[in-house]
Amino acid sequence: MLIGKNTVVGVNYALDVDGMQLDASGDTPLTYLHGHGMMIPGFEKQLEGLAEGDTYDFMVTAAEGYGELNPDAITDLDKQIFLIDGNLSTEVFEGAQLQLTNQDGQPMVGVVAAIGEDTVTMDFNHQLAGKNLHFTGSIAELRVATEEEIAHGHVHGPGGHHH
Repeated sequence: MLIGKNTVVGVNYALDVDGMQLDASGDTPLTYLHGHGMMIPGFEKQLEGLAEGDTYDFMVTAAEGYGELNPDAITDLDKQIFLIDGNLSTEVFEGAQLQLTNQDGQPMVGVVAAIGEDTVTMDFNHQLAGKNLHFTGSIAELRVATEEEIAHGHVHGPGGHHH
């Protein structure tokens, strides 16, 4: 069996960015439903056609990973929204990851890029945007997805899945 659309894939992986390991599957393979957008496009594209037991070592470009850096996703916000009792919140410092809410009530995660006199510069790009990703690993297991998994668009565990 080869990896293709509607294949349940169990994959062991390590992710390196700029020579540093950022993530790894550990003792248990990551399981996902191939071809349903659960993984970044470049990762699925590179695994397409591999078989159980195969190993891999590939790069995923920023464009096929988390995207290029978008300068429009970096914005200055009024420092007033970060004040508590007139003082800057202790949670707000350069490099801090904050969850904010946009005008539509949708949560947004951003990183504090700079703190100015009257503004806080927030970067709402994904933290891996603009980065090439180096994946290594192996295909631990493959199986055909069930009709229910295909209909739901995700893998179900042993005994099925209840919504």
